[in-house]
Amino acid sequence: MPKRVLIIATDGFEQSELEKPKANLEAAGFETVVASLEDGEIKGWDQKDWGRAVKVDMTVEEVSEGDYDALLLPGGQMNPDILRMNDTVIDLIEDFNDAGKPIAAICHAPWLLIEADIVDGKTVTSWPSLRTDLENAGGNVVDQEVAIDGNLITSRNPDDIPAFSEALIAALQQEKVPEDA
Repeated sequence: MPKRVLIIATDGFEQSELEKPKANLEAAGFETVVASLEDGEIKGWDQKDWGRAVKVDMTVEEVSEGDYDALLLPGGQMNPDILRMNDTVIDLIEDFNDAGKPIAAICHAPWLLIEADIVDGKTVTSWPSLRTDLENAGGNVVDQEVAIDGNLITSRNPDDIPAFSEALIAALQQEKVPEDA
């Protein structure tokens, strides 16, 4: 059975930051599932205007962290700002973190990591306007295409998607070796 990656997004997600990592994960043999606040479709934001719609597979209320191997959080300015006000979304992020599963957040999505209170002491990156927020939350902020610290994978913008996707794929390909092996 292929490993499964949960993607949480809502209207206003940055088009490329959902579609390209999703396609890269699927090309690498992983299953992706899009969850949102409501059923139906969510509409992307493509640089300066509304983009294409993406089908929602389930609502966040239907999600259980135990059914997934990793979490992908696309950015866009509107998407994470809306999602960070939803307790179920924040609880899911906390659950993935508590389980030590990879959490990949790009662009403005690290706002969600701040809201889930999982940034303190971690090395992270983001869109420039979030860096003060990340520092205030105790993060060690760097300006590089991908920052990996434990289970957190963060990137700055759509230009970083290849490295961002590669880091998440590598995290998913790591097999945990039993301690008695």
